[in-house]
Amino acid sequence: MDTEALVDAWQRLLADPRKSWVLFEHGTCVVLTAPEGELAEQATEILKKSGPAHAGSPAGDFGVIDPKDVDGWVVTGHHNDVLTYVGPDEPQDQSQISVGLFGRSKRHRDGTELHVVHVEDNRGSEDPA
Repeated sequence: MDTEALVDAWQRLLADPRKSWVLFEHGTCVVLTAPEGELAEQATEILKKSGPAHAGSPAGDFGVIDPKDVDGWVVTGHHNDVLTYVGPDEPQDQSQISVGLFGRSKRHRDGTELHVVHVEDNRGSEDPA
């Protein structure tokens, strides 16, 4: 998938305009619940620790979410703020297990290559209530 399509998917998936997030090359998104400093660096540190998959450990676990408003799936892992988007045309087999394994492999690549392609910095977008 190209970066523009990934950014568009994540902007629709993460509906809260106050959330800051960082997107990596293969579709993994790190949502920053306490954004501070350089967001790409903060997200890279999180993904470096929580991205690589290790079968038989919590780092190998995954779940699959089928969002209502976006085609494709979101694959979760052992870190609640690390999510990977899998497009509807990516896995040939679209069973939950195949989509999950595909998403986990994308997260592993992002967690080892650590190539940031987009930063969504929404720290200044809080509505004054």
